[in-house]
Amino acid sequence: MSAFRIGLGYDIHRLTSDRTLILGGVTIPHEQGLDGHSDADCLSHAIADAILGAAGLPDIGHFFPNTDPRYKGINSQEILKESVQAASERGYRLVNIDATLIAEAPKIAPHLKDMKAILSASLGIPAEDIGIKATTNEGIDDIGQKRAMAAHAVALLEKATA
Repeated sequence: MSAFRIGLGYDIHRLTSDRTLILGGVTIPHEQGLDGHSDADCLSHAIADAILGAAGLPDIGHFFPNTDPRYKGINSQEILKESVQAASERGYRLVNIDATLIAEAPKIAPHLKDMKAILSASLGIPAEDIGIKATTNEGIDDIGQKRAMAAHAVALLEKATA
């Protein structure tokens, strides 16, 4: 068994005018927010799926089904904490995260420091071990037409030592 495991996560949500935009745990001023059963933080959801995948566990839909009223409006930082805990229970510790947010607007750079601080606290790793980048979809598809946002994430886990 390898000492290291890599997981890949992806999430996408439609934009809607009746929600607050939350990305990486940060409330970002914007005319639209992401639609979903939870707080719809696609960046945090992609990170959670990457962690769960690296640990060989099912995706967040298994642990936090959108059919369960207990998770209506759940803060995605709780999802991240539970994902790290689930990986820990399988004998792994999180080493680092690299993520890319795909959105036409708003600008993400002004919020990166706050995102890393919140994610660091939720994930239990230093902020410098969290990479977050943003890109556009060059006007292509629902993301490019400002109807959705998506995120990709990669997590590296290491077998915990006793």
